[in-house]
Amino acid sequence: MMELRWGANEKGRAVLLAGAAWLVLSGAAFAQQSFATIPAAPAPSPAVDDGLGDGGYYLESDLLIRDDVNQKMIAKGDVEARYQGRTLRADEVVYDTNSEVVTAHGHVTLINADGTAQFADDMTMDKELKAGFAQGFSARLDKNIKIAADTAIRRNEQITELNKAIYTPCEICAAKPKPTWSIEADKVVQDKNRHLVYYHGATIRVFGAPLMYLPVFWHPDPQTERSSGFLTPKIGVSKRRGVSYTQPYLLVLSPSQDLIVSPQINGKINPFVNLNYRKRFYSGAVEVRAGGTYEKDFDNHGHRFGEATAKSYILAKGQFDVDEKWKWGFTAERASDPLIFDDYDVNDVYQQRGMFTGDDHRLMSQLYTKRQDKRSYFSASVISMQGLRVGGLDPSTGLGNKFENSGAFPTIGPLIEGRWEPESHVLGGRLRVQGSGVALTRSESQFGEPPYNFIAPGNDYKGQDGVDSIRGSFQGDWRASIVTGPGVRIQPFAQARGDAYRVSDVFLPSAALVAGDISSINYRRALGVAGLDLSLPLYRSLKGGGSIVLEPLVQFAAGSNSSRVPIVVARDALGAPIYFNEDSTNFELDETNLFDVNKSPGFDLYEGGKRMNIGGRATVDLADGRSGNLLIGRSLRTKVDPLLPTRAGLDQKASDWIVAGSITPIRGVTAFSRARFDNDTGKLNRIEGGIDASSARGYTSLRYLRDNRDTSGLRQENLDFNIDYTVWKNWGVTALGRLSYQDARAFGQPESESQWSWTRRDLGVYYKDDCIRIDVIYQNEDRYTQTATGLRLKSDESVMLRLTLATLGDTR
Repeated sequence: MMELRWGANEKGRAVLLAGAAWLVLSGAAFAQQSFATIPAAPAPSPAVDDGLGDGGYYLESDLLIRDDVNQKMIAKGDVEARYQGRTLRADEVVYDTNSEVVTAHGHVTLINADGTAQFADDMTMDKELKAGFAQGFSARLDKNIKIAADTAIRRNEQITELNKAIYTPCEICAAKPKPTWSIEADKVVQDKNRHLVYYHGATIRVFGAPLMYLPVFWHPDPQTERSSGFLTPKIGVSKRRGVSYTQPYLLVLSPSQDLIVSPQINGKINPFVNLNYRKRFYSGAVEVRAGGTYEKDFDNHGHRFGEATAKSYILAKGQFDVDEKWKWGFTAERASDPLIFDDYDVNDVYQQRGMFTGDDHRLMSQLYTKRQDKRSYFSASVISMQGLRVGGLDPSTGLGNKFENSGAFPTIGPLIEGRWEPESHVLGGRLRVQGSGVALTRSESQFGEPPYNFIAPGNDYKGQDGVDSIRGSFQGDWRASIVTGPGVRIQPFAQARGDAYRVSDVFLPSAALVAGDISSINYRRALGVAGLDLSLPLYRSLKGGGSIVLEPLVQFAAGSNSSRVPIVVARDALGAPIYFNEDSTNFELDETNLFDVNKSPGFDLYEGGKRMNIGGRATVDLADGRSGNLLIGRSLRTKVDPLLPTRAGLDQKASDWIVAGSITPIRGVTAFSRARFDNDTGKLNRIEGGIDASSARGYTSLRYLRDNRDTSGLRQENLDFNIDYTVWKNWGVTALGRLSYQDARAFGQPESESQWSWTRRDLGVYYKDDCIRIDVIYQNEDRYTQTATGLRLKSDESVMLRLTLATLGDTR
């Protein structure tokens, strides 16, 4: 063997190596003719410094011939050359010093510094790498992409062509010679300037069978970080829209912004267009989702009626950093039609986009700013709501007669909240000072809308101005912590708060005026409480690892009596007063607030008096990962308190019993439950539970909730489940559903009309491997739909097909 090592000044040899490196610099030709001949590429690994530097090269062969007559340099027999981290191997490499053409023959392999590899029977190129040719070409690139072609031609640094080519990212082996999916084409052109790969005469094959023929086809260059192109389409069939095809297209506008245009073509109704625009700034980001169409109303079977109108929606958000402490942001959520999201299957609507989270079928727009550091917090915001729920049913027809009146929702603004803590302790404890203020403005009275539309005849609140209000609050909290010798933890605390209210536009019909009504719309109050938290954690270690902790808990509190804002803003059908209460209606008692000094979720209702909260907590942790915990407790008072809600027994001397716990019996399985039992009868008043299980094959999630009387006085009960499980090899099933108890009283009907119903049922089958996922999903969901006579709750059935191909139109 003859081994030569050349210096960087040997330009002829440098051209030889640089010329052989042409293919790696060409970057990509996304197709493949035959994968059987592609050798396994070495695993990608960090580049190793071989000491050659940027200009040095290394050449090794069995024989090196210098042919001065023909002006050629010929290396033969196990040729290996290295240059700038790349390695070229071939049976023979020839450099023509006259024409400056480099040719490699026989088992040509080019391995890049990142481990990707290209293969060919023969390669020919010029020394400047602007033109070249390869026969029997194949390659392994990033993301496990494999390509092959009869011939490969590099026109220049930006354009590469492959003829009779095939492309796939799927695994190939002797037992699986055909990829799960591939693209075959007569010609493939890679355009680096446009970051696209074009196909002429392309056939997409799945499991070897032709799925689609496309005379012309293109997609983003997989080696480009971001590029415009088609994303995964969505195909479905439903009773409402008929056959539906949605084809998203990603348009990269700049390195910091893009736009997805998703036209939805429907068989029974007009097309619908969804847009999703994103832009990142140096200090934040903006995302705007919007969509629209021009269409008539249509029922559950796609029958159109009425006049055609423009229907649209917007879901936008943005947040920006002013500096390290200050941020500001906004959300904009509005829909011109309350049913637009259900009618056109718009997903991911009711999500948190700003500081505050809306509710299901309600949209929230907000503008906010906030500041936070280690010891202080401040925020100011303005919020506007839009309701999309059906407001009621006509008992005689069963049809919905109206949607929620958004004018009855308050415009919240400004809402100001702040807190501050001094750096050092005060009287041996932590002091926190808080302040808040809010103004609520309504254009229409909320008492003319559900659930208040039971107002007796003559007390008509419909169309009246809504109740407006302004509240300001200031609060100070102090708490210390002391641990005595036996391990008893003592936490004394004190709290003082002052509130000021101004309530206006209170409408009380003459029939509702009775003695005792407070005519003043200004109200102030001072509140305070002091007390002590006691606990004694008892710890015991277990043999083999793990521990058991038993902890009795007691809280003593005494202070101001319970308080509500004593301003009557309406009266019900029986003449009973409805007091001002904007933020404390959703009053629940569970383990999360059992030991709160004030269990009320807001400011308008305050829990006071002399009370004692007691409980016990047990926690078990084992060395093998199994664990469990249980808490039992209740609240005791010295006297009955009629101001507190009756549903949890907080108004009585002894509240309901609270029981909550969770357990992990084996790795991957976790269950939890929280329940509330009646103090007098032991009857189960409320229970919520769930189980989550996951393994290598998939996961299962189950949730159950029953509340005999929720905060609106209705029975709530539902069962939710979500399953994704691989049944056999690459095949799996998915299931998602909700079974709900529909309390007819919510729609002004007698309770006897209540019934159980499936509000959603999804069942799917999928196939997935390393490079493909195919989903077929059947969906059945109860949705309100327009009819010529009103709204009706109907079951909408649909079937959806989704095909996701690795590296080709993946979702973001």
